[in-house]
Amino acid sequence: MSETSPQSSGTTDFDTMTRDIAEVPAVEVIVTVAVNLMSAAAVKLGLTEEGDEHKDLDEARKLVHALAGLLDASTTEISSFHAAPLRDGLKSLQLAFREASLVPDEPGQGPGEKYTGPVYG
Repeated sequence: MSETSPQSSGTTDFDTMTRDIAEVPAVEVIVTVAVNLMSAAAVKLGLTEEGDEHKDLDEARKLVHALAGLLDASTTEISSFHAAPLRDGLKSLQLAFREASLVPDEPGQGPGEKYTGPVYG
């Protein structure tokens, strides 16, 4: 009966993950990260079924800002087929943030607006 040590098992798992990620096109990685940021931001904005249970506008601001930065930086790397719905989702999150804020940011000062420009409803 042979036992594998935790170290060898961990190395094998890491090698497998490395091979798996090596096969994924960069566009898919970028889009997956963007969708994860969008989902997390929606939760922090209280836009899920649980509503305000997880609402945290400070955290939402960070996530929306990171999403805007990622989309801005990857504009030339992903096609408009992928970028257009992500930009639409970002704008929706920015508008939801503005609506959820008790004291809305000045136009151009909201989360991610340094990358997208002012967002109006």
